[in-house]
Amino acid sequence: MILARVKGNVVSTAKHPCFEGHKIMIVQPVDPYGEDKGASFLSCDVAQSGPGDLVLVQQEGNTARQLLGKKSDPFHAVIVGIVDEVHVNKDI
Repeated sequence: MILARVKGNVVSTAKHPCFEGHKIMIVQPVDPYGEDKGASFLSCDVAQSGPGDLVLVQQEGNTARQLLGKKSDPFHAVIVGIVDEVHVNKDI
């Protein structure tokens, strides 16, 4: 799973039929301290997140397809939870 911040949403009138009814969000991976880490990407949202939310993203096609559709659907990432707090134990 990846810790990420939601940057915004994507609106599209022409899309693959499997994306009908799903909210697509732009997410930016972050480290445990909230600093950007890598490139942003698109993710389907099943957790009702919004811009600015810190979220958990499962970036693995099989898991996304199990949550959202059929084996042949082209899902790659899905937001599976909204994070309330992150605690880092610096002793480990």
